Amino acid sequence: MDIQVAFGKAIKLRRTELDFSQEELADASKLARSFVSGVERGRSNASTASVWKLALALECMPSDLWLSAERIFQSAR
Repeated sequence: MDIQVAFGKAIKLRRTELDFSQEELADASKLARSFVSGVERGRSNASTASVWKLALALECMPSDLWLSAERIFQSAR
């Protein structure tokens, strides 16, 4: 697993904790649903601005998402 996939898993984990659909997250973050899906699957790279938008929509800080991604990455090693 690479860090991009781990970051996507962190996004999905937080989204499901909040009981958001991908569509709801996309609307709240003003990003395309297909982009959100790509990020969650590790297929799309999120820019700094996109990470910020996702974090705000997920009611957390970008660093929270990265810490979660780091834990997921480390546990997969």
